[in-house]
Amino acid sequence: MQTKAILSQQEVNRIIAAARSEAQQNQWAVSIAVVDDGGHPLALERLDGCAPIGAYIATEKARTSALGRRESKGYEDMVNGGRNAFLSAPLLTSLEGGVPVIIDGQVVGAIGVSGVKAEQDAQVAKAGVQSLN
Repeated sequence: MQTKAILSQQEVNRIIAAARSEAQQNQWAVSIAVVDDGGHPLALERLDGCAPIGAYIATEKARTSALGRRESKGYEDMVNGGRNAFLSAPLLTSLEGGVPVIIDGQVVGAIGVSGVKAEQDAQVAKAGVQSLN
């Protein structure tokens, strides 16, 4: 039987805090979502000034990244590269800003961020993931 790490509430809080700090340092109003490896929500934070839809999009970016076992940007790149079949994939968002949390080579969850430009969303998400290193 294999074993794997899981995200505890302590790690989830650390991810959220690091992502929030990155966003606030840049004065970006974003939503931040953390999910487990099955895409199920563990935490959601919507910073002041972020549009309500940001919470939905951040969660879906995280879910896409967890289930796909890759950054959500990979799907965006595929669609932009002409692989339009991915538009019908069961992933609700193919936008940059979802980043998997990988521990010992295993995806144990993901973070999704929405509210600013796609590359800025990804910057905030990556700051959250890096807090575990």
